[in-house]
Amino acid sequence: MSCTHLTEAGAAEPSTTDECPDCVAIGDANWVHLRACLTCGHVGCCDSSPNQHATRHFQSVGHPVMRSVEPGEAWRWCFIDEEIG
Repeated sequence: MSCTHLTEAGAAEPSTTDECPDCVAIGDANWVHLRACLTCGHVGCCDSSPNQHATRHFQSVGHPVMRSVEPGEAWRWCFIDEEIG
């Protein structure tokens, strides 16, 4: 693994674990999976979801690493280096 973002990522706790707040704000409940930003704890829906709020969060604020908030999953994803860890 050559990505330093994954090894240096923060440990911010997710703001929620059961909904995508950005989807809720627009009246959409069609998220597939949730991802949490390790820099600030923002939770967004995955790229398989129609609104892709996790990616939009990265694009708007530049926080590089998200982690899965799904039960039993512990992987992280770096948007900059496109690496999983």
